[in-house]
Amino acid sequence: MRAIWSGTISFGMVALPCQLFTATEEHGPGLHTVHAACGGRIRHRRVCELEGIEVQQTDIARAWEAPDGRQVILRDADFEALPLPTKHVIEVLGFVGTEEVDPILYSRPYWIGASGAGAQRPYALMVEALSRSGRLAICKVAIRSRERLAALRPRHGMLLLQTLLWPEELRDPGDLSSPAPLTDRELAMAEVLMDALAGVDIDQLHDEFTAALNSLVDAKASGGELTVTPEPAPAIDLMAALEESVRAAKRARGEDT
Repeated sequence: MRAIWSGTISFGMVALPCQLFTATEEHGPGLHTVHAACGGRIRHRRVCELEGIEVQQTDIARAWEAPDGRQVILRDADFEALPLPTKHVIEVLGFVGTEEVDPILYSRPYWIGASGAGAQRPYALMVEALSRSGRLAICKVAIRSRERLAALRPRHGMLLLQTLLWPEELRDPGDLSSPAPLTDRELAMAEVLMDALAGVDIDQLHDEFTAALNSLVDAKASGGELTVTPEPAPAIDLMAALEESVRAAKRARGEDT
């Protein structure tokens, strides 16, 4: 793996030289964008709207536009010169229990690797201390020209940094759904259904969309068509749907219904 960031974890007076590595990767078949009429590839090019010419990546900068239309152009060197303490430092702000971080805030994970022989002991110390305490370290770090909130936690004997959304980045859902009256019997049956479906081995789950897409591609490549399974109709009788769901869950477990 190639490091995407190098710097130091600042933990009180302890400095831990480290590097960040992307912890996830996309999977599934690669699909191209094509012209449906002839299958020709659709290419996305960076074109200057004023000059009408294609621009190389090295000639692209970012800009801030004022209300009057004036632009302030910012280059990589300008971002590098920002007086930001977290530019090359993962600044530990404090420690909290895992339950204190709302899961909706979690974003992208990164593996942390110790950088250099002298970093091994403080790295091991942080892994063990976090493991024993059962807490997370809340940090600030600048990655790819943005300062981000992050959670530092142990995983499989290593340190994992997971960026967090800033609270102001969460949208207010507004009035997306209105409350509906429920009966005690419906709530009790919902609890029975949850008990019947208790326990999921996430490691055994797989991406069914990719498998279905592969079947579709194979069928079309051989000149055939994929048989489409109709989706079940939405339940009208909530209580009947709950009861049948409980029976189906018990049958799947080999239990007496």
